Amino acid sequence: MNTAMNKGSVRFEAVEKRFGAVVAIRSLSLEIEPGTLVTLLGPSGCGKTTTLRMLAGLEQPTAGRILIGGKDVTALPANERDVSMVFQSYALFPHMTIAENVAYGLRSGGMSKRQAQERAEEGLVQVGLKGYGARLPSELSGGQQQRVAVARALVLEPQVLLLDEPLSNLDTRLRRHVRTEIRELQQRLGFTAVYVTHDQEEALAVSDRIIVMKDGEIAQAGSPRDLYEMPASSFIADFIGEANVVPCEVVRAGDGRLKARLGGLTHEIRAGTAREGAAKLAIRPNAMFLGDRHPDFLDGRVTSAAYLGDHIEYEVETAFGRLFIVDPAIERVRPVSSDVGIGLHQRGVALIPA
Repeated sequence: MNTAMNKGSVRFEAVEKRFGAVVAIRSLSLEIEPGTLVTLLGPSGCGKTTTLRMLAGLEQPTAGRILIGGKDVTALPANERDVSMVFQSYALFPHMTIAENVAYGLRSGGMSKRQAQERAEEGLVQVGLKGYGARLPSELSGGQQQRVAVARALVLEPQVLLLDEPLSNLDTRLRRHVRTEIRELQQRLGFTAVYVTHDQEEALAVSDRIIVMKDGEIAQAGSPRDLYEMPASSFIADFIGEANVVPCEVVRAGDGRLKARLGGLTHEIRAGTAREGAAKLAIRPNAMFLGDRHPDFLDGRVTSAAYLGDHIEYEVETAFGRLFIVDPAIERVRPVSSDVGIGLHQRGVALIPA
């Protein structure tokens, strides 16, 4: 198995997909650099899986072009696109050994049994499953089966590896472990990967770049940090992580900074472009802290408090609506119906463009 994997670029040029009268994808244009892991993220029905299936050749676009490694593959069938797909269900053959599963695509492509076996064993080493080749899928854990599915895709040395909700069948702790393994493997081998998920935390953890989709279009694209710290809309602010979106007044703006007023509270934040006047702030739950009422704080009243071990989750009623607050100060629980003041930390507050 070639450790210097193929690195194909991906380009969508004004791609549209219709199912009858329903427009699933609207004039989608995007580019994925070779050797990067890009995640298509969004709620159910946003078009991310349809986009992946068009890239794989499992769906044909109604309009536009798809290029892989600079080659127009729009009209090519799936088996001629030089991509491999890791499915949500793993799709392992239960009656075949692990090595036979990994070698299946190679044998189907005409490779000799011996050579395919050697490549399969190399593939299992790459994903940390050396010595597992003689076992059956039923003898492996869910995380190990997932790695087998990745190995089976990688031994084909595709230009692009496609992963469709690859962790959805795993429990929470195993998801975290396997997503780290996938990311480390991608960085070590340097292949291009397109990853589909609806899980925001998963996308933040594995991606070089995230493309957030909504209603068949790109809502925002950028690095995980850009999307989290500089959301372009209320939808992005609430979808990437969680945010309290509240109205504010920008009282001073310039030199990439602004000062916003929220009740009696004023806060200075970084902002690329902003004008004075009415605006909205996206405030992360952990960007707020509770104290006693004070003229420089936002007044509130606790409506719920839940102790979760290393933090307390509060809901606090304010003049701007109910705010969700995550407070690590577990030594003092603010009781329900108590009056509090809300302050802001420096990070975790962003201006949402008008």
